[in-house]
Parts: sequence; structure tokens; C-alpha cells
Amino acid sequence: MKKLSRNQTFMLITIPVLVLFFVFNTLPLIKGFMYSFTNFKGFGSYDMVGIRNYTDLFTDARVGKSYLFTFKFAVLATIVTNVIGLLLALGLNGKIRAKSALRGIYFVPRILGGLVVGYIFGYIFTYILPALGLGSSMLSSTKTAWIAIVIVAAWQAIAQTTLIYISGLQTVPADVYEAGAIDGATGWIQFKELTFPLIIPFFSINLVLSMKDFLMVFDQIMALTKGGPAQSTESISYLIYQNGITGGQFGFQSANAVIFFIVIVAISVFQLNFTSKKEEQL
Repeated sequence: MKKLSRNQTFMLITIPVLVLFFVFNTLPLIKGFMYSFTNFKGFGSYDMVGIRNYTDLFTDARVGKSYLFTFKFAVLATIVTNVIGLLLALGLNGKIRAKSALRGIYFVPRILGGLVVGYIFGYIFTYILPALGLGSSMLSSTKTAWIAIVIVAAWQAIAQTTLIYISGLQTVPADVYEAGAIDGATGWIQFKELTFPLIIPFFSINLVLSMKDFLMVFDQIMALTKGGPAQSTESISYLIYQNGITGGQFGFQSANAVIFFIVIVAISVFQLNFTSKKEEQL
């Protein structure tokens, strides 16, 4: 039997992966784009409607409200996650006892599913906190429900963010700090002038990943509020699912999904360009 060459072996490994990716990712994306030009309800026959779905998106108040909520949530959650993640990374990268064990403990939230975490926190917000005399459930008010979602989403995302920052901090040479100490750079000055400029690439990665994940928030909303109260926590992803899959607006929400995809790509490209320019300046 003829022995396969190195390149042939790689091809045999790659081709099945590409086929699976096309069938379960690319093909549904193409079909969704096609449905966005129809009045398809998710079942039965349908007709082509041209770009009507896209024009209707810009006059739909519910869609606009979901975009505003999603951006507000994503920006705040990204800031909270990266600030706390960086602080934890600085602490866990220092000379402390059992830091390897602590890193493992901090990563546990990332292992748990979003729905599981959401249901646990939902019980805490609805029953535990009110029983302790800390007011009514945060999930019952339009003013606090979105804050509860930020808390849960950030709590779960901080684990990955922290590990990425730790990886960045470990790439900073020790002699950089030694040279900085000679010049009197300590504390905040050391972080501002030495540490942060050297971990900008890792900051860029965390910024893009955090923003992308939070813009696509779904599990936490599904478990905690289901878009309520009064649709005040309805994200774009949840709206696409709710009205597209179960609400008979498959074609319309497919158009919404296409626009949302373009928005996420545009934001990610902007973030990468912005941070790359900062890297060049430093």
C-alpha cells in the first residue's frame, strides 16, 4: 500500500472539515440571505419581495429599540469585562501563593453554559436577594433588568478575558521592568508607560472578542428575562429568534440577521484598525 505524503495527509484532514463547515455554516448563511428577499414565514410557500424587508427594518420601532439596547449592553459589558479582567490578570500574574489554582477557579464560569448560568442567577435575583431584604427582583424592573444581564454576562466572560491578559503579561520581559525601575517607574506609571503599551495586541483581541460576543448576547436573555419586562431587554439576536423562528417573520428577520452580520463585521474591522494604529504610535 502506497504511503501518503505529508501534503496528502493534510488534505485528507482538511477536506472533511471544509465540507462540514460549508454544510452547517456557509450553506445556511447563503440560504438565509436568499430568504431575506422573500416573505417566507418559516413554513409553506413564499413570494419574492425584493428589498422591502430591508427598507422596513429602518422604520420598525421594535428593531430600532433592540439595536439601541444591544449596543448599550455590549459597550458597558465590554468595559466592565476588560477592566475587571485586566485587574485580575495583574493580580494573578504577581508573586502570590496558589496562583495556578486561582487561575483555574476563575476560569470555571467560562466552562458553564450560558443558559445554566442564567438560570442560576435568575433564581438568585428573583428569590435569594429579595429574601435577604435587598429589594425586589432586579429582573422585574425596566431600569435594572438590563444591569442584571450585564452582571451575568460579564461574570462569565471575565474568565477568558483574564487568561488572555495573563498571556500578554507573561510576554513582557523582566528586564523592561528592571530598566523602568532604574528610571523611577513604579505603580501606575509602570503600568501606563511600560506594561500596557506592550500588551496592546492582547487588549485588541479582548476588545474585539468581547464586543462581538456581547453584541450577539442571547443565552443570558433567554434564561433571565426573555426580552422583558416590556421588551426592554430584547437584544437583536433574541428578536431574530423570537420573531423569525416562532413569530412567522422568517424572511424579515433574515434581512435583520444580514444587516446585523454586516454591523458586527464593520465594528470588528473598526476596532482592529483603531488598535493597530495605537500600536504603531507606541
